[in-house]
Amino acid sequence: MDDKRILYVILFVLIKNMAWSLKQRVLLPVMVVLLLLRTSPSIAELQKLKHTPTKADQPLNILVVGDWGRKGTHNQSLVAYQMGEVGEKHNIDFVISTGDNFYDDGLTGVDDPAFYDSFVNIYTAQSLQKIWYNVLGNHDYRGDVEAQLSPILTQKDSRWVCMRSFILDAGIVEFFFVDTTPFRDDYFTDPEDHTYDWSGVLPREAYLSGLLEDVDFALGQSKAKWKIVVGHHTIKSAGHHGNTVEVEQQFLPILKARNVDAYINGHDHCLEHIVDAESGIHFLTSGGGSKAWKGDIKPWDQEELKLYYDGQGFMTLQITESKADIVFYDIYGKVLHTWSLSKKLNHAASI
Repeated sequence: MDDKRILYVILFVLIKNMAWSLKQRVLLPVMVVLLLLRTSPSIAELQKLKHTPTKADQPLNILVVGDWGRKGTHNQSLVAYQMGEVGEKHNIDFVISTGDNFYDDGLTGVDDPAFYDSFVNIYTAQSLQKIWYNVLGNHDYRGDVEAQLSPILTQKDSRWVCMRSFILDAGIVEFFFVDTTPFRDDYFTDPEDHTYDWSGVLPREAYLSGLLEDVDFALGQSKAKWKIVVGHHTIKSAGHHGNTVEVEQQFLPILKARNVDAYINGHDHCLEHIVDAESGIHFLTSGGGSKAWKGDIKPWDQEELKLYYDGQGFMTLQITESKADIVFYDIYGKVLHTWSLSKKLNHAASI
């Protein structure tokens, strides 16, 4: 738990359990401000990682996959093979995982063999031996969350990078990875027969308000040419889960206000591209890393829905200062859909 979260807990306990004198009540706000300023150079700050491209003056090439960790079953191995083929062709810089990294219930600990069975021994292609930047999905929260966040996994496989929320600065683009699972009310109020690991999240209200503040601040401070947010849960989707109401209500206003170019997610086991008619934000679902849901689609405005594919596959991004190319692939390496965003023209055009 970071200093700011600790502060929230301390204040809650103090206010609830102590009888304050008038003098103390006057001093409390001053103490809060001083402690906040002391514990953080800015009141809202996400940890930032730096990715320095190895290919100077070349496009940034990225693979995106989600909802994959099934020990090679449900076509996970086929998707992994094609990722390796496409990764070699494009000489990728890194991989983004949109969460649900280990089914059905995350990892049991840092020594869980599922880390090898679903990750290390599946994504073996030479082209995939690049850094994997991961967010957590709801299934990951059903296991030992701290295990996935542990540096011990990175010692086992140097590709593995996983944090709850963070920024990846890749020069012309900044990716803002967001922990969306704690926003879902029903995971707390109606978990059914599932057990979620909320260590590091409670008290929930403080965690969520702090995260919203952090993301809003970071997006506002960003000077990157492209700003892309990555989370597990959908904001706009015609798939099985549909829109995640809590994330849509709380994050979408921030994405619009901060001129975010795209939101990338998993959760729905499909490949999908929606362009929001109001804001122009591109909503890209890459949740086809293993098990898919055939024929599970909700009605959607066809002017906004550019792709819905109810099968397995993955996505690539190729980014330069003036253009971002999006390509979706199926398990045979077939191109399903392409789209190009142009900064010069300030609009998206199909190719």
